[in-house]
Amino acid sequence: MKNAVLSAKALCKSFAHEGGQVHILSNVDLDIYEGDFTVIMGASGSGKSTMLYALSGMDRATSGQVLYKGKDIVKMKESELAALRRSDFGFIFQQMHLVSNLTLFENIAVPGYLNKAKAADDVNARADMLMEKMSIADVKTHLPSQVSGGQQQRCAIARAVINEPSLLFADEPTGALNRKNSNDVLDLLTSLNREGQSILMVTHDLRAALRATRILYLEDGKVIGELTLPPFEQQAEKSRETQVNAWLSSLEW
Repeated sequence: MKNAVLSAKALCKSFAHEGGQVHILSNVDLDIYEGDFTVIMGASGSGKSTMLYALSGMDRATSGQVLYKGKDIVKMKESELAALRRSDFGFIFQQMHLVSNLTLFENIAVPGYLNKAKAADDVNARADMLMEKMSIADVKTHLPSQVSGGQQQRCAIARAVINEPSLLFADEPTGALNRKNSNDVLDLLTSLNREGQSILMVTHDLRAALRATRILYLEDGKVIGELTLPPFEQQAEKSRETQVNAWLSSLEW
């Protein structure tokens, strides 16, 4: 039986609009399991990114619970949330949000320096290792503006995992990339997952969703479908695509 790294209980997110309430998430009960590559899909406006932000503490839920290591993220103070995001969670976004006046190495290493549990020499060594893994060691001293979008996103992935997070959150990480760079990023995420990294990713891209070991389908703020898959293998991609397409079609995606 898998262990849940994160659990949502009766999770709701709404906001006031024109004298009423708009409900984005509606009483969601959900477990995110250790070692899974979980993908959230759904039509535009279904609440995918809102779900990701609420689960990660980037946005505070209106009601309900998000439990991590026995603590409710929804009730945490901002300082507690900041510490949690710094040490236990990693984040990748469609826009890389790299610091423009820091080198790629510095962008990766700085979050490690902020984690007081790690020595600077250990952070530097891990940053170098990750740059090798992400195939960006040759541009270590370059600024973000001096490298390609694909290299920037690989830097962002390395930055997200520098502190060895329990859970890696990814919001449309391939949305701003061309097909080749998108495939490179997906290969890296798949490799990280094979090494044990738990991942929760939002995407509208079928090619990205094929990397999942579990797909959740969201509609009107509720999970209405779930598909479990074996670990991704390149040689089985076509049959996997057929299976996922059929499942999505049954949900009227």
